Amino acid sequence: MSEDVKKDQTEQEEVLTEEVVEETAEETVEEPVEEVTEETVAEVKEEKEEALTHVFSGDVEGEVYTFDQLAGPSDEYTADEYNEMMGMYENTLNEIEEKEIVTGRIVSIDEKYVVIDIGFKSEGIIAVNEFPSKVLETMAPGDEVDVFLDRVEDKEGQLILSRRKADILQAWEKIEASHETGEIVEGLIKRRIKGGMVVDLFGIDAFLPGSQIDVRPVRDFDAYVNKTMEFAVVKLNMAAENVVVSHRALIESDLEEQREQILDTIEAGQVLEGAVKNITDFGVFIDLGGVDGLLHITDLSWGRVDNPNEIVQLDQRLNVAVIDFDEKSKRVSLGLKQLQPHPWEEIHGKYPEGMKVQGRVVSIADYGAFIELEKGVEGLIHISEMSWTQHIKHPSQLVEKDDVVECIVLNINEDEKKISLGVKQLTKDPWADILDRFPIGSKHKGIVRNLTNFGVFVELEPGIDGLIHVSDLSWEDKVEHPNEVVTKDQEIEVVILGVDFDNRRITLGHKQVLENPWEQYAREYTPGTNVEGEVVKVTDKGAFVKLPLGAEAFLTLAKSVEPEFKEGQKIEAFILRFDDAGKSIDLSQLDSDQKKAAKAAKAAKDADVETGAPTLGEMSGLGALKEKMEAEEKEAAKKKASKKEEASDEEE
Repeated sequence: MSEDVKKDQTEQEEVLTEEVVEETAEETVEEPVEEVTEETVAEVKEEKEEALTHVFSGDVEGEVYTFDQLAGPSDEYTADEYNEMMGMYENTLNEIEEKEIVTGRIVSIDEKYVVIDIGFKSEGIIAVNEFPSKVLETMAPGDEVDVFLDRVEDKEGQLILSRRKADILQAWEKIEASHETGEIVEGLIKRRIKGGMVVDLFGIDAFLPGSQIDVRPVRDFDAYVNKTMEFAVVKLNMAAENVVVSHRALIESDLEEQREQILDTIEAGQVLEGAVKNITDFGVFIDLGGVDGLLHITDLSWGRVDNPNEIVQLDQRLNVAVIDFDEKSKRVSLGLKQLQPHPWEEIHGKYPEGMKVQGRVVSIADYGAFIELEKGVEGLIHISEMSWTQHIKHPSQLVEKDDVVECIVLNINEDEKKISLGVKQLTKDPWADILDRFPIGSKHKGIVRNLTNFGVFVELEPGIDGLIHVSDLSWEDKVEHPNEVVTKDQEIEVVILGVDFDNRRITLGHKQVLENPWEQYAREYTPGTNVEGEVVKVTDKGAFVKLPLGAEAFLTLAKSVEPEFKEGQKIEAFILRFDDAGKSIDLSQLDSDQKKAAKAAKAAKDADVETGAPTLGEMSGLGALKEKMEAEEKEAAKKKASKKEEASDEEE
């Protein structure tokens, strides 16, 4: 027996069983209840078996019709009536295509499924979790609903429907229409991701770049999460399922008209209200209502501003003045300090010369420190005005940035907006009575503070230094460098030789503390005088001989004579020449030189007799010439010392 026949037989058995039960029930209701006996039950069972055996015997009974006969017109209807009836029946069937959205009617709803009738030969079922909870609560049998026809029938012949796919397809259709028409759509910002936000747009995840959230820079992205906003679809890729939306585009379109109005009426000198949009190192961008203007850092305040955050804050609203407007580039330059009075007005009344003031150190340069007296008013303490006595190499030795210092107003140049300040003027000038404490020719003790090639700097008292030139260290020795005579931090006795008030310099001498031995040498070592000495050094040209009084003389040998001297050897010679100015003594052992020396001695003696009052200068020739030469020597030494001291200061 075929499967179809078995299936039909089973269905017929079920139908007959139900009919028997119904007949039995009807008989039970209509007729009085009789006692059910075993015989009665057996009879009923026998009747059912006979009926089932008769229906499902497998034999074909009755008239058999072909398909053409069934499709043809019935004898009970005319051809027109038949076609009319067929048309009415066909109109009840829907033309259905797969992968499209169709409208169906809810047949029933239970805890798991919703049964939908779409006018097909069978009904479809959809799981309740495909419907949003809010929508499901309002649904009832008989309501129409859009569903997605996935397949007409699967392998089991079941109609496959989907509500979720219908929603997604409708969402993409709405997004596509919005992108084409520019229609504004609403979406819910779900979460924050790198570079922007994820927006729920009709159930589709769209990307909102951070730069497209607002016309102003967004500082707190988390504040937008779970917020419903309006968007414009700016980019759509259906194949990649990529959607990009923008909220900024909507704001810009609203501000465009306002922007044009502002640009048409803006001009220099206007005062406008705006909000701080962005802060940079060089200034602040102000939103004037669709138009951005730059408030440069130099126009924030009349005073010095290191960082714009000191003056303004983000989103702060404030009034600003229009300084300049470039119509070509549409750039607006703004100012804030221009709304305040200039601090240099009546500056002489506020800061008269000689007034003691306080200020904050705002900047330090190599040549001085800038002091802010008030916002927009700064003065300079030059490095030379910081101390009367200290040799300051850099202002940072005395002050640091942000220190509050007290100073004196020295001078105001209103045209150049400059104020000269001084600190040393707060104390007494130690040079005012310098001669009372250090008169010329007086002897003092000091500490060696610095050694240079040209001399020694000696501290007479804290802040007061003097210079001993290398030529004033010793009467006798030819000093090449001061370290041959003194050491640093050594206490030394000096004589005040001169005071330069203009340059605040004191010239000192060390050899002047002692008597000049050359005055005694001049008396004892006249030309022609026989002397005995000790050889201390031998050269090719002669020998250096130390004389009894400590002076050192040079014995020149004739070219034809080979030097036979040795160090420590005692020799006899006579004074050939005595040079007081050059501090040199020449000896000789030659007879020819003896006559020259005698003649020079006689001439000196005759000169002494003529003058009647012999002096040290007259012994060597001319006293006046000696004084002149000594004066010139001292003056030259002072100038040389002054120049070297200046060079030393520059080096320090």
